[in-house]
Amino acid sequence: MSTNLFEIAESCLYTPSVEAKLEATKRAALAFRGEGFSLDDRLPPKPASEVRFPERPELVDPRHLPRRKLTTRAGKIAFLHAVAHIELTAIQLAWDMVYRFRGMPRAFYNDWLEVAIEEAYHFSLVRGRLKDFDADYGQFPAHRGLWELAEETAHDVKARLALVPRVMEARGLDVTPAMIDKLDALGDDATANILRIILRDEVGHVARGTRWFQYVCNEQGIDPVTEYFDLVERYLRGAVRGPFNIELRRAAGFSDLELQRLKRMASESPARPD
Repeated sequence: MSTNLFEIAESCLYTPSVEAKLEATKRAALAFRGEGFSLDDRLPPKPASEVRFPERPELVDPRHLPRRKLTTRAGKIAFLHAVAHIELTAIQLAWDMVYRFRGMPRAFYNDWLEVAIEEAYHFSLVRGRLKDFDADYGQFPAHRGLWELAEETAHDVKARLALVPRVMEARGLDVTPAMIDKLDALGDDATANILRIILRDEVGHVARGTRWFQYVCNEQGIDPVTEYFDLVERYLRGAVRGPFNIELRRAAGFSDLELQRLKRMASESPARPD
C-alpha cells in the first residue's frame, strides 16, 4: 500500500516539533525514491492559519530583530540562526504547496516534494554549522514574514506561486552571492560553502515556481506577465526590493520583460522588509 502524500504533509505541517517535521520529510523522501505515493484526496486541507511552528524561537516583528556584524562570533551565530529559520520556514512552505492545492498534475507534487527534501537538507546543514558554535535553532527570536504571505495566499495557487517562490524566495538569488563573498573574505569557508549549496538549489526552486505559475496562467487563459505584476501590486502594493541578480533570475525563468518591469517597480516604490 503506497504512502498518502497529503497525510505526510499534514503530519509535518501541524506538529510543532522540528524533529517530527524532518522525520516526515525523510519518510516522504524514502517513499518518493521507493514505492511511490498516492494522491488520494480523502479529506480537505486544514487552515493555513493553524499550521504549527516550534515553540522556540519566539516569533517577533522583523523590526525588533537586532542587526549584528558577521565579524563577531555573536553576529555569526545570529546570522546562522536567521538562515536556519528561513530554511525551516521553507520546509513548511514547500509542504504547504503540496498539501493545500489539490487537483494539480502529479509532476507538481513531485516538484514541491523535492523542494521540501532539499530545504530539509539545507536546514540540517545550517543547524549543524550552528552547533559548531555551541548554538542551536530556537535560541534567538525570528520573524514569520514568509509564513504570513503563505496564509494570505492559501486560497489561490496562482498567487502563492507568484509571490512566495517568485518574490520572497527569489530575493535570496539577489542577496546570497554578496553574503558568500563576505564570508569568503572572512575566511569562513564552511558557512560560505553551505550558502553555495543553498543558492544553487534555490535557483531550481524559483524555476519551479516560474514553471507552475505559467502553467496555471495558461490553464486559465491569463497572460503570465500581466498577472504576475497584478498580484505583486495587489498583495505587496508593488513593493519589491532591488538590485536584482539578473543572471540568476534569468536562470530561474524570469524574462527580460519581467526584469525590466521589476527594476522600474523597485525604483518607484518602497519595499516590504526582507
